[in-house]
Amino acid sequence: MTLSSPARTGDLLAFWRACGAVRADESLSDTLRRTLRRPEDAMPVAHAEDRTVWGADGTVDQPTVAAILARASDDAGEPWQVALASAAARVHGDGDREQWESVVFDRQRRLSRAVVAAAVTQERRFFEQVLDGVWLLCEQTSWCWPAHDDAHTAGSVFAVPERPFLDLGAGEVAAQLAWVDHVVGAALETTFPGVRARIRREVRLRVFEPFRARRDWHWIGLDGDVHNWNPWIHGNVIVSALRLLDSPEQQEERIEIVASALHGIDRYVSALPPDGAIDEGYGYWWNGACRALEALELVSYATGGCLDAARIPALSATVAFPHRSHLGGDWYLNLADGQAKPPSDQPWHALHRSARAVGDEDALAHAASYRREGVPAATETFGLGRLLRGMTDTDWTRAATTTAPLVRRVWLPSTEVLLARGRGGSTAGLTVAVKGGHNDEHHNHNDVGSFVIASDGVPVVVDVGRPTYTRQTFGPDRYDIWTMQSAWHNTPVIGGRQQNPGPAYRARDVTVDIDGATVEWSADLAGAYPDGSASSWRRHVSFVDGRVRVADDWRSDVGAAHRWHLVLAGSVDVDDSGARARVVPLEGAASVVVRWPVGVRSTLSRRDLEDPLLTDVWGTSLYRLELDISHRRDVVVTFETLPATIEEL
Repeated sequence: MTLSSPARTGDLLAFWRACGAVRADESLSDTLRRTLRRPEDAMPVAHAEDRTVWGADGTVDQPTVAAILARASDDAGEPWQVALASAAARVHGDGDREQWESVVFDRQRRLSRAVVAAAVTQERRFFEQVLDGVWLLCEQTSWCWPAHDDAHTAGSVFAVPERPFLDLGAGEVAAQLAWVDHVVGAALETTFPGVRARIRREVRLRVFEPFRARRDWHWIGLDGDVHNWNPWIHGNVIVSALRLLDSPEQQEERIEIVASALHGIDRYVSALPPDGAIDEGYGYWWNGACRALEALELVSYATGGCLDAARIPALSATVAFPHRSHLGGDWYLNLADGQAKPPSDQPWHALHRSARAVGDEDALAHAASYRREGVPAATETFGLGRLLRGMTDTDWTRAATTTAPLVRRVWLPSTEVLLARGRGGSTAGLTVAVKGGHNDEHHNHNDVGSFVIASDGVPVVVDVGRPTYTRQTFGPDRYDIWTMQSAWHNTPVIGGRQQNPGPAYRARDVTVDIDGATVEWSADLAGAYPDGSASSWRRHVSFVDGRVRVADDWRSDVGAAHRWHLVLAGSVDVDDSGARARVVPLEGAASVVVRWPVGVRSTLSRRDLEDPLLTDVWGTSLYRLELDISHRRDVVVTFETLPATIEEL
């Protein structure tokens, strides 16, 4: 059977109207006016004064408390880091983002630790740490990350305080301050009167006023391009407004801002495909679709369950996206700027809550597979709100560890991604994934027609991912970065030409058959290359009996400089026949034999790696196997695991 994309689902507001949450005779603001809880009751985490949660015998996750207390105690003897102006300016000089961002991120994580320590112990030394962390944020000239600020359009390499830019960084700080205020604000104000007023002043000037005054923020999605910034920032604006706009005269403003943010998230939900896929891949699901789920869960809580969005089809479908992208262990199918082996300490509790809400047992089991008894239920890595939610969610903290489900067949029409393994529930043998799509996807790499093959769940034929972000990453020279180029994906170079970026460069005539014993994916890749490269370049990927076969046939100039590339991880040996190679994967997975036609000349090159985002995944090097397929009309390359009893090719 050839599969096609299902019909588009409805959007957020249409769903609420259809189910009667938003009445026919009222606006969303009217609904919020009658349903929103009071600011002090609007957040689904207990105040520090509630000792049934935060006390010595409270329900808060004790392994998380112990780990946070140990780190917070170590912090207390150390000076706070300073975010230097010269470091902020570097993004406009040598392009470095890390020197400034790493200091700011470390300070925010330290503040999160201090909040938990203060809530649990009620000790003055930790409240002083909270005060210092809050004050440093309030004194920081800008909460916007320098790489995002538009001050350069006015001729400045530094943020202009009078023109605050509302980006991911500003949203994260505002939400963090709202969570600080909610959990320990009352006790903090008792000891240090005036701190809550300062928090409210800074959030108003840097977030609420810019959010209301400007509608040209690119992340709002008014131009139709809706990406992960949308739910991330809108969600943080909602957190801030629910808690910090707490005086009687601010209630209409509170309603207005929450309603506006929900209209913004509605654009994201409406653009989310029915299959729930994220074109940026698994790594960005956590800061895109997951952010939308978290924001809407908070709104449901704050409205007493009235504005519940869990059953919207696209949102229900995206809850399955993480386990559908799972290769095995800590390895995931990575697309675009994602990592094949992302950090394993994700906010799994957020996925667990969403899976509970929509009744997805596989997603629930996938999240719970990362739960370990006696291991912290959450960390400060991903923000204070996520830390607090994770350590106080008793369904999550008491969840038993389960086995991660491994789906046998996955087809995502919206991204034209197929994933297939030999049998469901096991990483044994080969798993193959292949994508079509186009070269204007979010965080795009030029990778139409590229494929990934894993052995025992460990990638062997790989997608490299991305190095550390710099100014170049999102500038006009993005595709000068080698990891973004099609020549460093598992795609052909046609007549010496690589794929072009842009929405016009896409796969054509994609077909998929997953019903029989043989899984098949086919597409014409010629449309991803500059005009004149080839009139057609058909790629057929099939998977049967544990063996992957990739067959290309094309129509183009005979004798043109065509090359066929494979990017390989592990150790690689090409045997004397010159027509096969053995790849010994990372992590002790079964070796893979690659075979190609006799007479096709091969070249194996090694790429040494230094960037930590790459070495943390692949080690110190990767290999590229290049096959010279000039003077041909077709080529077939096969992949299969090497039996354990065979030591040589």
